[in-house]
Amino acid sequence: MKVSSTYYDEIFDFSGQWGMPSKCGLKIIEKNGKTYVIVTELYQDNPGTSVTQAGRLLRDQICAAKGLQPDAIVYLECTPDTNSVLSFYDEQFFEVIFNDTPQAQYRQLSNEEVRKMFEK
Repeated sequence: MKVSSTYYDEIFDFSGQWGMPSKCGLKIIEKNGKTYVIVTELYQDNPGTSVTQAGRLLRDQICAAKGLQPDAIVYLECTPDTNSVLSFYDEQFFEVIFNDTPQAQYRQLSNEEVRKMFEK
């Protein structure tokens, strides 16, 4: 179940839950005055915490490493297509909104929203 690098430009190493060494795909897009930070789950190529479980911790580490302000980005999670017969491995993008509560809010993006974000 190898993940295509279509939606990421680099592998980002991060400290996951309990300091566990972890990895995700990372792409940063500047478009229409917005900064999109896209983290892609790498499944078996990630030895540690998933991007969904890392959440705010991962966002903060990316912002610190890339010189971004957490409140000035649009943070997206990608579960990439792995050509599996299992539906939970279908490609999906979610905007993740972190507020003052421990629980983040997730909004699934439509195919049209994703297409517009990636078109040149």
